[in-house]
Amino acid sequence: MTLLNEGSIFTSMLQGGPFSVNDDPPSLQLFSRESRRWVESLHGDQLLKTKYRAVRNQIFDFLGVAGFDEVSLFLHDQHRRDKAGKRASKLLANMFGLEYSHQDVSRYLYDYATTADDVVNSLRAKVLAPYSSHIETSNEIETTHNPVDLLLIYFTPRFHKKARFEAKRKLVLMNLAGSIDQRERETDIATKFSEFIIFLNMHVWSPSLKIGDLAINYLHSSHRQEDFRCEKVEVLSEEEAARKKPVVGEKLTLVKRRSFLYNGREIPIYVTIRKKPPAAKVLKLLRKNEKNPATAVDDELGLMAVLNSVAEVKMFVRHLTQSALKADSFMTLEDISDTLTGGDYSSNSTGSSGKTPMLKFFARLGGMRVEFIIHTNRSYLNYMYQRDVAHDEYEVKRIFDAGVAEFLFPQDIYSLDMDDIRSSQLLRFRRRIEEW
Repeated sequence: MTLLNEGSIFTSMLQGGPFSVNDDPPSLQLFSRESRRWVESLHGDQLLKTKYRAVRNQIFDFLGVAGFDEVSLFLHDQHRRDKAGKRASKLLANMFGLEYSHQDVSRYLYDYATTADDVVNSLRAKVLAPYSSHIETSNEIETTHNPVDLLLIYFTPRFHKKARFEAKRKLVLMNLAGSIDQRERETDIATKFSEFIIFLNMHVWSPSLKIGDLAINYLHSSHRQEDFRCEKVEVLSEEEAARKKPVVGEKLTLVKRRSFLYNGREIPIYVTIRKKPPAAKVLKLLRKNEKNPATAVDDELGLMAVLNSVAEVKMFVRHLTQSALKADSFMTLEDISDTLTGGDYSSNSTGSSGKTPMLKFFARLGGMRVEFIIHTNRSYLNYMYQRDVAHDEYEVKRIFDAGVAEFLFPQDIYSLDMDDIRSSQLLRFRRRIEEW
């Protein structure tokens, strides 16, 4: 787990590293005993010393000071802080390619701070829900959006260790949020997402249906006791499903289906469009131990589809390429992985299962690159419910196994054993899947 060791590119966040948060903030006196011990702890590790200098110099440049001893001047001087805040806004605007006006930059920084808070709150809402109170961000940190104020909190003795860690963490997450926003503006992802929806409505879905007209169906499935793999599935209408009472080992799963026209035949299809929110992209950067969204987040636009059979999956793929031609664009399929008819799915993603059958590819069309994940009814139900495959379990595994949980909530600050929590959360999600 390179996120937590010397291979991490987030050195400033690591407890035990040169910028770890202790009971008291680091001394701002250049020749203090603590400062000397701090420097000695870096002896012999050239990479760590280089990373330390880089972060230290960033702090100095950000505040416009020459050394740590000058940082103390900001702690009780609001005028100096305000002046540094305005200067920092201009520096950040230029770094993230923002049109500069203090009001506009403040709005962007507020959005980045909100994304940073959303990262923590999204984990509190699902993967770490039973521990929500344990990992709740301090009120003083959640309501602070100014990067200069957050940085100075790290050096302020009046703040508790937990609050100072959370201020530093928020700065790191804000920086990732800024990089993601810059990438989205450069790639014009919002416009492309809108164009993708228009393409689907104009050329892919059946013209006999109004836009947004969805047929309510249910998948009634029976699952194997040993691993909860789907053994049998049938499609029911809303009325038929109302008369069904699933027993142990059965599931009734809602699918709102559109349709597409292929060789004069209406083919039903359940579709969900995926556009990752900024907080999800930040988490993905952490899992990948990356700061560059261009290399780590390649699935900004995505579509997951579920059809009745493998034959209909093939019809849909052919229909897609033909629909692109109607939109005056050639479509190429890239990075194809097809395990619907057997074999294991090979994934580099931490926590994912090789047992997950699917057809996966990227479609390049109309200036976009869109990830498609296509299932049959049975493979979709396995993706939802099968042991060691279910997506809810995968979400838990990837947060813990990539080291993200310990990274964001270190044990010496939050007093949580992440190994124990991982096991209990997997059991909790498994119980919810099989009993509900």
